[in-house]
Amino acid sequence: MDEKNINSQEQEIKDQSEVNAEQTEANAEAPAETTKKSSKSILKNKERKLKDEIEMLNQKNEELKDKYLRLVAEYDNFRKRTAREKIDLRDSVKASVILDFIPVVDDMDRAMIHLAEVKDIEATVEGIKLIHQKFSDFLKTNGVEEIEAKDKEFDTDLHEAITRFPVEEEDKKGKVIDVVQKGYKINDKVIRFSKVVVGE
Repeated sequence: MDEKNINSQEQEIKDQSEVNAEQTEANAEAPAETTKKSSKSILKNKERKLKDEIEMLNQKNEELKDKYLRLVAEYDNFRKRTAREKIDLRDSVKASVILDFIPVVDDMDRAMIHLAEVKDIEATVEGIKLIHQKFSDFLKTNGVEEIEAKDKEFDTDLHEAITRFPVEEEDKKGKVIDVVQKGYKINDKVIRFSKVVVGE
C-alpha cells in the first residue's frame, strides 16, 4: 500500500512537472507571439504615419502648383495689360501733340493757297515768318529745344559729323563750321543729332 502511494505520488509529481513544463513552454511562446504582434502593429503605425505624411505633402504640392499657376497667369495678364497701356499712352500722347500741331498746318495750308495769287511779297514773307514763329513756339511748348551747333566745339554727344573741311583759321579747327541739318533735344535728351561739317 505504501508502494502504491509512493508510485501514485511520483506519478502526480511527474504529471505536475509535465504540466508545469507545458505551461512554461506556453509562457515562453506567448511573449514571442506578443513581440511579433507588437512589432507588426508598430510597423503598421509607421506605415500609416508615412501614408498620412505623403498624402499631406501631395496636398501641399497641389496647393503650391495651384498658387504657381495663378501667379503665372496673373503675371501674364499684368504684362499684357501693361503693354496695352503703353500703346494707349503713346497713342494719346501722339494724338495730343498732333492736335497741338494742327493749327500750324492750317496756317501753312492757307499760305499755300495764297501763294498762287501773291501780289504783296512783303506781306507773304511776313506771313511765313509768323507761321515759322508759331511753329517754333509749338516746339518750345512741348519741351523741344534746338541744339546750338554753329561755331561750337564739335561734341559727339550732340553732333554728328558728316564731313570734315580744311580751314585756315586756327580757332575754327575742331569746331562746327556749318550745320547741314538741325538737331533737337527734349529735356536735355537728344532726339536728333545735328548733322554738321567740322573744320580741320
